Amino acid sequence: LPVTLIEKKKYPFHRVCGEYISNEVRHFLERLDIFPEHLQPSLITRLQLTSTNGKSAFLPLEMGGFGVSRYEFDHFLYQKATAMGVEFILQRQVGAVKFVNNSFCVEVEGASDMEADVVIGAFGKRSRLDRQMGRKFLEKRSPYIGVKHHIEYDGHPDDLIALHNFKDGYCGINKVEGNKYNLCYLSARSNLSASSGIPGMEESVLSQNPYLKEIFTEARFLFKKPEVINEISFETKEPVEQHVLMCGDAAGMITPLCGNGMAMAIRSAKILSEEVTGYFNDHRSREKLEHNYSRRWRELFEKKLWKGRQIQKLFGSEIASNLAVLIAKRSRLIADFLVRQTHGDTF
Repeated sequence: LPVTLIEKKKYPFHRVCGEYISNEVRHFLERLDIFPEHLQPSLITRLQLTSTNGKSAFLPLEMGGFGVSRYEFDHFLYQKATAMGVEFILQRQVGAVKFVNNSFCVEVEGASDMEADVVIGAFGKRSRLDRQMGRKFLEKRSPYIGVKHHIEYDGHPDDLIALHNFKDGYCGINKVEGNKYNLCYLSARSNLSASSGIPGMEESVLSQNPYLKEIFTEARFLFKKPEVINEISFETKEPVEQHVLMCGDAAGMITPLCGNGMAMAIRSAKILSEEVTGYFNDHRSREKLEHNYSRRWRELFEKKLWKGRQIQKLFGSEIASNLAVLIAKRSRLIADFLVRQTHGDTF
């Protein structure tokens, strides 16, 4: 099938992302020859939780995962797709998508309009297209911002992913490829408005956790300025909107502390590609395509997203984060159960 991908930026580029991928998708990537072995991604087998005041607990990760930057991984996938004949329109933005007479008109800014039989929305957490389509999740403002740094830091083991709590937020750190570490955090906007910008928030709020204070004091920061995304929403979304098939975070975003967003995005792309291929090869109706994808998406992810929202309540305050650390220390059964609730099986 001819495929065209429209991207407003040019590869490679950075995204706000935890850059940890659960091993549930590894065999799938290897079967398709798109596992980034050449990047030597970090192998992650342990989880550390710390409370806002620095209490700490360690847990083995039964399934584990690997760390790789979106900068390198997305560029690798772009090169693979180009070699397979996918057409890319880069540094162009989609202005609108209109569905008329069982076909789509895609308006591309600075280029000719395009016609398509199927349109997939893979534009991430939040997009101008969400507003153009009037998606309901935008009706409720989100209180969160996401911030990402890449750092060099000798104080973090290669096999460990850590979640460090601070007031009204939490910060993850794990190794990616090379000698780089991804430092990515979710914070209430109120922390930013009460501080003199992001550096001030990191100094006055995040650094109240002694683990984060050491990182921000000792690490070498590699970006001139961090990657930032505003209004991160965990509200319910629909997997199909106005006949556009939503994929990854555009269909629904799990709370970052669950560490499973990238694996969910990859799995949603798998089931979506199966349904789209069946639509063309088996002459299925659009109604069946949309119904099948919505059903499969909800069966796989709806409960996980809800559980992620509930687990998030254990983070971001001194009392709740101390409770989470206490659970991790005192009851491996409960802690392992909570981790399993947001992850899937290998496929």
